[in-house]
Amino acid sequence: MLSVQRSAVVVLALACGSGPAEPLGVERMDGLQGFEAALDSLRVALRVPAFGVAIVEDEQIVWSRGLGYADLEEGEIATGNTSFHLASLTKTFASTILMQLVEQGLIDLDDPVADYGIDLSSSGVIRVRHLLNHTSEGEPGSHYRYDGSRFGQLDRVIEHATGRSFADLLNEQILRPLDLHHTAPNVRQPAAFAVTGLDLADFKRNMAKPYELEEGEVLPSEYPSYFGVSAGLIASARDMARYSIAIDQGEFLQPTTWDSVFTPAVSNDGETLPYGLGWFVFWHQGVKFEWHYGWWNANSSLIVRVPQQRLTFVVLANTSRLSAAYGLGGDANLMRSRVAKLFIDSFVFGSEPLPRGHQ
Repeated sequence: MLSVQRSAVVVLALACGSGPAEPLGVERMDGLQGFEAALDSLRVALRVPAFGVAIVEDEQIVWSRGLGYADLEEGEIATGNTSFHLASLTKTFASTILMQLVEQGLIDLDDPVADYGIDLSSSGVIRVRHLLNHTSEGEPGSHYRYDGSRFGQLDRVIEHATGRSFADLLNEQILRPLDLHHTAPNVRQPAAFAVTGLDLADFKRNMAKPYELEEGEVLPSEYPSYFGVSAGLIASARDMARYSIAIDQGEFLQPTTWDSVFTPAVSNDGETLPYGLGWFVFWHQGVKFEWHYGWWNANSSLIVRVPQQRLTFVVLANTSRLSAAYGLGGDANLMRSRVAKLFIDSFVFGSEPLPRGHQ
């Protein structure tokens, strides 16, 4: 484990027994070089206490580690196995579960959502696919507008079709088969968490503590209590990387179904939109990127898959700043993120060697 140069702010805060309203410092880690040093510099510039990060190449996790502090007050350094809230990266798991139900004939993407007891005001018929690809507002299918609350209505579709909860199916179909010990539904939803069979106290001890930037100061915060198809899953960077590897290996869904997941929606007027079925799809310089971001109070996240080069990049954070600083949801431009751009410029279009090793 690399040593960390503690800033005077953190040392003072710990020495004084800082209370919940006192600002806390964010500082660089010593001994990092190349891509790792550049990524850590971005973390510090964003005022994020900790990143959990991982890179996959050719279906192998080649690098994973933590940068910074999972717990500023206690001086606990993050690792690749530290669990973070995922926010909207949860949607990628929900998409997998829902598409399994489509394959089983329990759901049809063209079913009107009204068939599942969902009543949304609309000038046309809102169908399941419209919720899944964020085209349900206005004239359904006419345009993309990211809306987590509408996507969240898919909980009711799953429950109506199966009589079971998203948490239950998620654990049975993904978490347990992949043996993901650092991934679970929100710990603030005991019934949902309990389906995993994991020890709640142990899981909480492994979680990064929540922080938020307020008026230029990093302060202790609180994670959201919600869990559902839209957000609320908790995972480590290594577990997210293993999930991406399973996708690369064609687990969970048939090849044609995976193709549909990663194919961008087309509007009623024939316009190609930036979202598929639970994933953003983005092209840059002729390369396809399958990606998603997460953004909520005291947490943010990013996953970037580059199927052409068999690469995946995962970054999880314990403030909202990884996503909030770049406003990724609006125009769905992945290159707005300096963190994503660093990875892409270094390894997709550049010749820098991938970092290696695990922490």
